[in-house]
Amino acid sequence: MAPVKNGRLLFNDIPSGYPEPGKTTIYDESETIDLDSVSLNGGFLVKTLVLSADPYLRARMRDPKVESFVPAFEKGQPISNFGVGVVLRSENKAIKAGDHVHGLFPFKKYITLPNLEGSRILENKERLPWSAYVGVAGMPGQTAYAAWKEYAQARKGETVFVTAASGPIGSLIVQFANADGMKVIASAGSDEKVAFVKSLGADVVFNYKKTKTADVLAKEGPINVYWDNVGGESLDAALANAAKHARFVECGYITGYNGEGTPVKNMAVVFGKEITLYGFLVFSLLPKYGEDFYREIPARVAKGELRYIEDAKKGLEWAGHAILENQQGKNHGKSVIIVAEE
Repeated sequence: MAPVKNGRLLFNDIPSGYPEPGKTTIYDESETIDLDSVSLNGGFLVKTLVLSADPYLRARMRDPKVESFVPAFEKGQPISNFGVGVVLRSENKAIKAGDHVHGLFPFKKYITLPNLEGSRILENKERLPWSAYVGVAGMPGQTAYAAWKEYAQARKGETVFVTAASGPIGSLIVQFANADGMKVIASAGSDEKVAFVKSLGADVVFNYKKTKTADVLAKEGPINVYWDNVGGESLDAALANAAKHARFVECGYITGYNGEGTPVKNMAVVFGKEITLYGFLVFSLLPKYGEDFYREIPARVAKGELRYIEDAKKGLEWAGHAILENQQGKNHGKSVIIVAEE
């Protein structure tokens, strides 16, 4: 077979604000690959089917000298994130052609991997769309599942406040909290997103761009659990309206990723109200909850017990746009890039 273009999304420049397609990231087709003869060196060749665009990717678009919780992208090289692909050829006895694998992939149409370290063969007995495994049945779902079990200490009749509640993590938290018998207050950034969160069973849902978070919490609180995906003004309002011994699960800080963060003024209430703040990275929790997640969540999604929505871009050339819209909150549902069909 003649070589084919191996499209890839390269990290080109460190952004000062939002990551711009064509500047921060560049789609490139200069690389080619011969799928029949490329050397595998005991590994396997994967055709990428779907990739994930997640808020934390912005933290990787920085000078590598600046320390962070994730490694920086290397200029001139493909960015990377979680993806699912199908194996085309294999020299590894642990995996065969036709298997589907989930792992941390470079943003390329075809990749060779030396082994399964950091990856997982997906059985997908539930026959979910492969994109679900970078969302509700992947890292975002694992984040919601593991941290809710570890930190929320959910009690029937208590009140939880969930920010970015229409997103892949927030929407699961709304459903977990509702199932645990809690009163659910949730915020989202558009009327369309508010309608979706209401359909998940949240008790109070509001558009934070139209209604002040502090006003809603003053009326509907105090809150016992705060699931924080955004930081800034919402975190400040949650602190001011927290109940005694509230648990704050600090999952994300999207308001501060692109240089527009708002100072938090109410931190002094943490000791006065004896609030516990839990910061976490999902990878630290997976040894405890990872296998339970895969046994439970895909089956519940397949049965319709857990609902989700996706915002898909078709074509790797649109990955930079997906990343930007994810930072701006313009996506509605889990942001995914459909690289290729099976």
